Amino acid sequence: MSTPGPLNSDEELLWRALNRIMAALPRVLEDDLLHSTGLSLHEYAALMNLSEAENRELRMADLALATALSASRITRLVDGLQSRNLVIKRRCTEDARGNVATLTAEGMKRLKAAYPDHLRSARSRFMDRVDPALTRPMAEVLGRVAESLGPEAIT
Repeated sequence: MSTPGPLNSDEELLWRALNRIMAALPRVLEDDLLHSTGLSLHEYAALMNLSEAENRELRMADLALATALSASRITRLVDGLQSRNLVIKRRCTEDARGNVATLTAEGMKRLKAAYPDHLRSARSRFMDRVDPALTRPMAEVLGRVAESLGPEAIT
């Protein structure tokens, strides 16, 4: 396998900017969301994924994949959400070895209340800084990169 060539100046600029975004954006979105709603970014993501699922429920393994969390981390997160009556965790009826998380009415209410604050943060921290003409091309490029990493890269 040959050694890759160095990045040119434009590639270096892009790579460094992407690294700064990967480090800083989750942190500022988390701070904004926690401050305005009391929900962490991962809690919000779990509630959102459950709200979009059929019957507002997902197997824990599927929820872990959707939120890019490990099995043990999603278990702790869901247990915390359950203690606040935002989700219910129960044994899967089809497979007694697995668990299912279900969004409660209170969880849906909390998600809907948090959405405007999260949207405001996402817009001000990122979307408002992107030229609208570049939104679709950037989404396509980043989508291809994300797909090439595969689902196993996020767990």
